[in-house]
Amino acid sequence: MMAMAIDWSDFFEPVILSAQISVVASVLVFVLATLLAWRMARRRFIGKNAIDTILLLPLVLPPTVIGFFLLVLLGRRSWIGQAYEWLFEGPLVFTWISAIIAATVVAFPLAYRTFRAGFESIDAELEDSARALGATEWQVLRYISIPLASRSLTSGYILGFCRGLGEFGATIMVAGNIPGRTQTIPTAIYVATDGGNMRMAWAWAIAMIVLSFLMLLLSNHLTKDR
Repeated sequence: MMAMAIDWSDFFEPVILSAQISVVASVLVFVLATLLAWRMARRRFIGKNAIDTILLLPLVLPPTVIGFFLLVLLGRRSWIGQAYEWLFEGPLVFTWISAIIAATVVAFPLAYRTFRAGFESIDAELEDSARALGATEWQVLRYISIPLASRSLTSGYILGFCRGLGEFGATIMVAGNIPGRTQTIPTAIYVATDGGNMRMAWAWAIAMIVLSFLMLLLSNHLTKDR
């Protein structure tokens, strides 16, 4: 294969877009996973195991299967896709929003599982004592549960961020690979490798490794002494 020079203007577009998508997706994942994990860790009800399995399902499904279902769910023939197109005069699929949705779905179960383990490790009597003193559920979550589970929440958030950053299969199916709009680092690596531009592929691969390494290093630092 013929090596090609690195075009730095083309290099930074997927890097910046990937970081932006991962930040937004990780915030959505954090909020959703925190609320659901806290409820699932404390509630007992019929069908709980089934719901828990559904929430964790994207963790084991191939990303292309997730991408297929998202394409059906968000496509122009679905009511969600039609409503979005009516409101914003354009399709939902093959946009940066669909890339955020794909990253959120694949990153959610990893964060959810970590968060739930953190909430389950908390002594339930501490939360019950706060309720007995008049605290609302929101206050219990904010002042008792989240601080005590902060190690797990921090680790789960960063793992979710890294998972969303490296998402490929679901993203390319539902968001495509449009330079400057939906082209993330993984899809850029795929296209560069397929086109024989190994220098660009190596540059993006190294950028992905460095970003993931720094995030994991930050996670170890933040949770080390807690």
